[in-house]
Amino acid sequence: MIITATALQALRVGFKTEFQKALDGTPTMRDRVATVVRSSTSESTYGWLKKMSGMREWLGPRQLDGIAEAQYTIRNKHFEKTVEVNRNDIEDDNLGQYSMMFGELGDAAGAHPETLVWNLLKAGFSTECWDGQNFFDSDHPITDEDGAATTFSNTGGGSGTPWFLLCTNKSIKPILLQERKPITFTYKDRPDDDNVFFNNTYVYGADWRGNVGFGVPQMAYGSQQTLDATSYAAARTAIQNMKGDGGRPLGLMPNLLVVPPSLESAGRKLLNSEYAAGGETNEWKGTAELLVVPWLA
Repeated sequence: MIITATALQALRVGFKTEFQKALDGTPTMRDRVATVVRSSTSESTYGWLKKMSGMREWLGPRQLDGIAEAQYTIRNKHFEKTVEVNRNDIEDDNLGQYSMMFGELGDAAGAHPETLVWNLLKAGFSTECWDGQNFFDSDHPITDEDGAATTFSNTGGGSGTPWFLLCTNKSIKPILLQERKPITFTYKDRPDDDNVFFNNTYVYGADWRGNVGFGVPQMAYGSQQTLDATSYAAARTAIQNMKGDGGRPLGLMPNLLVVPPSLESAGRKLLNSEYAAGGETNEWKGTAELLVVPWLA
């Protein structure tokens, strides 16, 4: 191939097409558990309204609830992956291998936010959320109906393989996926670019800017106990009994059971089987959707 500006532009279009096709085809599950938040600065700080209570009968002047903010900052990070194409391969029309390479670049770019979301959920037993406690913890601070300090738990404890019961049908989900810059395809393929002069290569890459953080801990329950009817029932009860500050019932109904591949069988038996282990009717059938997540393996 004779290398001209037109030929390089055509190659770039082809490489980007392969990249975009793979990016669009990357399987994603993160939207099931993560709320996407657009960010316009290097970091975003979330002030959670902790003192809002339920509606009351309007008798006399309005009563103003106090608002307490828990400062929780998610700082954006910049991620990239870059590949190079040898100029000699272009001259020799040896380009078949590069279609696969740009497909892999698209796969890697598409999977990165996915990996961040599921890694954070898995790390919830040892990573702090906005109230200073680990996201899955037994003593999250809160106030009761009288304004007195108390705590709530959103974990079953244990030391086995983690699984998660989540409430994902509200306006905010358990994980925040903060995006500052969407996945972008970039390139340096002009004849006078330094990489061409010094290395005889054309350079193409993808980058994404953002980060992940935790949402409301009451909407998630993490356990490392054996996944069975007893531990699942405890998780459902815990989420349904969750309250906000001031003792206000949140009215949560868990709807998604998230498991790694190793717990798929246990999850299917729990949520899909007509009968329980003892032959009695399985009371938990259909009470949540099972989501098997490869990224949790």
